[in-house]
Amino acid sequence: MSNDHWWFFDQAAIIAATGFVTFVLISDVSGVIRIAMAMPLLLFFPGYTLVSALFPDKPNDEYQSFDEEKTGLGNPLLVSGGLKPVERTVLSVVCSVLLVSVIALISALTPRGLSAETVLPGISVLIVVLALVAIVARYRCPLDQRFVPSISFFSPFFSRTRPDSFGQIDRRPYNIAIAVGLILLAASSGFAVANPPQQDGFTEFSVETENVTSEVVPLYKSTYVSGEQQELQVSITNQEHEERTYTTVVLLQQVSYGDDEVTVNQSIQLDRKTSTVADGATQQQALNVTPRMRGSNLRLVLLLYETEPPAQPSAENAYQVIRLPIEVR
Repeated sequence: MSNDHWWFFDQAAIIAATGFVTFVLISDVSGVIRIAMAMPLLLFFPGYTLVSALFPDKPNDEYQSFDEEKTGLGNPLLVSGGLKPVERTVLSVVCSVLLVSVIALISALTPRGLSAETVLPGISVLIVVLALVAIVARYRCPLDQRFVPSISFFSPFFSRTRPDSFGQIDRRPYNIAIAVGLILLAASSGFAVANPPQQDGFTEFSVETENVTSEVVPLYKSTYVSGEQQELQVSITNQEHEERTYTTVVLLQQVSYGDDEVTVNQSIQLDRKTSTVADGATQQQALNVTPRMRGSNLRLVLLLYETEPPAQPSAENAYQVIRLPIEVR
């Protein structure tokens, strides 16, 4: 790869790969393909572009001696320029983990919360911006000092380091340990991508309200006529992460109120409806209410079940309960 023509090729390839991978992941691809696509985007691209922007030059092995005529801070330790392949690779992975964590934290603080739709665009934009900064940084670096990845860059862990001023040291065992650690990190990240955390599922169960006016009135129909059939609209929203079948049971109860307790004197089942609701969907049910009892000490009890209701439906065995005090004339 020539410094004259291809010194920016890796950054251009990362920009193109980031766009393609982001499109694939947002397209809701699952399984092994999703893991393979997500791992470089999460574990390498962000850190590599950042490291490339900070260290656009190649390593220089020409170590300089200490100034023996000076002592203390006046006798500085001079290090080589740039980063070696092992250093660049490990630092890229570490920086990627940090950058992705920051993006995820920022996404969690937004109104849309932590999700693939918020995290992926943030990571992709960050990668593209850092890649462009890295290209500019390399362009400003002298031609003979620019870092250009080569075949040897992709196999830095199993080569013997050249002798330096501290003597010849075989660092291959340490490099192998680093490689094993990176593989374990990649495996754990792949598992996290394949099994993203989900919030606990829930179901919204509510009564459709009437038009709200400036007058202080109940938001639902609270007055009925004995023997006259009326419709009561309820709404079921499924947020359980899968399709569910719900059954709603309507009870008319005559109650008496004591000290901090309510006693049910009589309970009659008025209606029962079953609906299958897809994940994320909302289903309305029209329940038929025909009260046969009269008085002001009555209430409608709406019981929601995810399975078949028991022989004796009650508030104690229902998934969700709505109690509506009513008056029957």
